[in-house]
Amino acid sequence: MARDRRGGRARTPEAVVEQVDGGLAELSPDRERPDAWTLLIDGAPQSHVDLADPTHLDFSYQRRIGHVADLAGPARKPLNVVHLGGGAFTLARYVAATRPRSSQQIVEIDARLVQLVRTHLPLDPQARVRVRAVDARAGLAKVPDGWADLVIADVFHGARTPAHLTSAEFLDEVRRALAPTGWYVANLADGPPLAHLRAQIATAATRFAELALAADPVVLRGKRFGNAVLVAADQPLPVAELTRRVAGDPHPGRVEHGRALVDFTGGATPVSDAAATPSPPPPPGAFH
Repeated sequence: MARDRRGGRARTPEAVVEQVDGGLAELSPDRERPDAWTLLIDGAPQSHVDLADPTHLDFSYQRRIGHVADLAGPARKPLNVVHLGGGAFTLARYVAATRPRSSQQIVEIDARLVQLVRTHLPLDPQARVRVRAVDARAGLAKVPDGWADLVIADVFHGARTPAHLTSAEFLDEVRRALAPTGWYVANLADGPPLAHLRAQIATAATRFAELALAADPVVLRGKRFGNAVLVAADQPLPVAELTRRVAGDPHPGRVEHGRALVDFTGGATPVSDAAATPSPPPPPGAFH
């Protein structure tokens, strides 16, 4: 706990709890980092933000997406980024800090959550970030053709990704919004037998020439429910550098690519709008 100027213990901030459209939201102060907070929805951790250091990414999956953002263009070069799913705006803050003058759009359907975050975890007023409180697919449809260098999908409702954000038709809309050299990255959550994850890889393979998948080895082996980060593009991905960075994280991950990823997918069937279902719910105790 921090100390105040008189040498005494500084008062620990109180948690903020409010009902939002997606459930009961809690902003919980980080006891180890004085200006950091964790956002939980119905008890499930959604985002971690350090207002004093927006380059600090605490969650493993967010670190992996951060690596992708770092590699999506020359260092410090501004990017046009679309964030589908806002959470606490963690990744938008990261891009704004690491790539000044980037233009970003956050699409977050939960207007009450957006207001909660804006009030208690305000964005840097210098950051060029626009927030739209609409459905992710509807908001994506408003993005001009070829505008985005990077589209990040991290959308959960009740700890599940909505069905209409899992299909090939959804990826057609992603491709429309992406520049020819743009990248798509998605946070996917699944557990044994990994049917959802395999189907999502198979779906992306019908729309993009290059894929890579980063996750904890225990998740890839189907031993535990967790997050996997899928990266897709139409040009070769810097797999060796991504692998090095993911392996060097505090919680080391593994990257699958090429034949190994095809084998991992195991002949899964791509998902269409007509057959789409939400991602599976996490098992009881997954976040405890």
